[in-house]
Amino acid sequence: MGAGVHRKPLGLSSSFTAPGNNIHSGMKLGCAHNYVLCAVCTATICFLTLGISVLYLQGPPSPSLPPITLLVWVHPFGRFRPLPDCWEQYRIHGCTLTDDKDAYRQADAVIFHHRDISKGNIPMPPEPRPRSQKWIWMNHESPSHSPGMQRFDGVFNLTLTYRTDSDIYVPYGHLIPQVNSSRSLDQTTSLRRPVRLLAWVVSNWSESHARVSFYHKLRQHVNVDLYGRKGKPLAKRRETMLGLLRQYMFYLALENSQHTDYITEKVWNAVQAGAIPVVLGPSRQNYEHFLPPEAFIHVDDFPTAQELAQYLNRLMQNPALTKRHLSWRQSYSIHQPTFWTEHYCTACKVLRRTRGQTSEVHRLHDWFYS
Repeated sequence: MGAGVHRKPLGLSSSFTAPGNNIHSGMKLGCAHNYVLCAVCTATICFLTLGISVLYLQGPPSPSLPPITLLVWVHPFGRFRPLPDCWEQYRIHGCTLTDDKDAYRQADAVIFHHRDISKGNIPMPPEPRPRSQKWIWMNHESPSHSPGMQRFDGVFNLTLTYRTDSDIYVPYGHLIPQVNSSRSLDQTTSLRRPVRLLAWVVSNWSESHARVSFYHKLRQHVNVDLYGRKGKPLAKRRETMLGLLRQYMFYLALENSQHTDYITEKVWNAVQAGAIPVVLGPSRQNYEHFLPPEAFIHVDDFPTAQELAQYLNRLMQNPALTKRHLSWRQSYSIHQPTFWTEHYCTACKVLRRTRGQTSEVHRLHDWFYS
């Protein structure tokens, strides 16, 4: 499939692991087939371990590049939001965003949010599409909550997701190495004095979820303050969430399903607030692509929920031991994207750089589930 080589994950410290490149077909080129590529990959991995992300090293497209018109076919989840000025907000040149469907024939690209087109209730643009126009598949839900992907095999030219091997990569959050510690995470939470042990905020409650099953086991051995649909009410504003988490030493960052790179705002809100995230999602190795190993506690680190509970209690009583999970914060700040403005502008930036290149996303479902 000719969708191009996908983006590498963030390289955050020498202890982080950078996965190899993929293409949508899932095929990988090994050293036996391509010695040159192998050498390039090796050099790239070494470069990433210096703590610098290739993705964020790239400068803005030259103002001399032709401008791009990007049509937002439907606002995500049907909720209208004013479209951003990409230059004013992100210093990205040459991007015109519109949600006017009358601009379809003139648009260089059209972006589609999967949840809104998956049920077939929203008509797709007429075929044939304008020559050289690219269609972008945008989705930040997990594969388990992304029905109907089979319908779109061969329909799109580019993918925009949280996965590191997307054509356009916008994660739920990422760390930024800091030379000046005054801007680090450690400084932003220096006055934090957690007095409570463990919290969990959950709105999407389902007894079939692995996280709910895990919660039932854990609460038998340690007190968990529950907020949301099955617990104490909590406003959905982000500042309210951060204010709550600053009161806790630990936060249950439990994903609704376990898939590659599906590491959502649950983790990043905890990191921002200074709480140590206890994570349930993809493997520890996958989390370590985004965070230092000591920055989180993975439920798989412990054979039983009881042993995890014992460890949390021990940390709460031992500041020196707890410091091991927090000292890394001196070296990083955090960035969490603004939904969906940053996604649109990042797409526009990539489109300008790849103008004239063609691709097609085959086996979308197989790739996203891989």
